[in-house]
Amino acid sequence: MMADIDDEFLRDQEENRKELLFIRQQLPSDLKEKYSDEQLLWMMDAIADYFYDSGILETNSEEVEVDMEQVSDYVCRQAKEAGQPELDASEVQFVVEADLEYQEENA
Repeated sequence: MMADIDDEFLRDQEENRKELLFIRQQLPSDLKEKYSDEQLLWMMDAIADYFYDSGILETNSEEVEVDMEQVSDYVCRQAKEAGQPELDASEVQFVVEADLEYQEENA
């Protein structure tokens, strides 16, 4: 049983690493330098939280309309509540777009 949990954890870490690399490639060059891997991983988690909390994942529709600004604002609010450095929603939107693109390509 423990090996299953460890294996799953390692798969999650590997998946996060792939997604992080993908997002880094998509970001404008000034943002690639601005955010650490830890900050980007935190944003990826906050984006996932948004989708769980919003109920979007519960829909049966094939096409789901995602409001990038809403997601970005959510991530910025979460960062503030978590005591993270203040984020700029217009910059976070690049991360959100790259995250969604990664999810679509790897669904």
